[in-house]
Amino acid sequence: MLYCMKLQSLHDALLHELKDIYSAEKQLTKALPKMAKAASNPDLSAGFEQHLEETEEHVNRLEGIFKELEASSRGEKCKGMEGLIEEGSKLLEEDGEPAVIDALLVSAAQRVEHYEIAAYGTAIAFAEQLGLDGISEVLKQTLAEEEVTDKKLTELAESSINVEANSTAAASDES
Repeated sequence: MLYCMKLQSLHDALLHELKDIYSAEKQLTKALPKMAKAASNPDLSAGFEQHLEETEEHVNRLEGIFKELEASSRGEKCKGMEGLIEEGSKLLEEDGEPAVIDALLVSAAQRVEHYEIAAYGTAIAFAEQLGLDGISEVLKQTLAEEEVTDKKLTELAESSINVEANSTAAASDES
């Protein structure tokens, strides 16, 4: 079912962005448990589980924003997130060294984070232009959490996961 709305104002654009983000976050709440289960690195698995809790809070915040704006959260399914999750899901079906799969899971997760960072940044800009400072502050809180998650993923990849994936390749080369 399509939820077409007329986009005639920046307020309409903000609602459009928020509905897209809401759909993205809802999809992510279904994908993160699968990613946590698929990760062989315990820190990566725990990170996905922690981010699931944050994502559920992001959904709650967005629902509060829709209530404040007296608007429905219903909109089209976010195709961007759907594609990112689909790509990540394919990794779960791959056969390979667990450390290498973990490195690719980090890559997939960072694509998701970067998508969310861009979306939240746009919504913040729209809300600020509209003078919706309270909404902007709520969105900034979520944006900051998305940025922290991205940094944690980078640190985990650089400190252990990529190192282990590289060691795995070096060990198989010696065989």
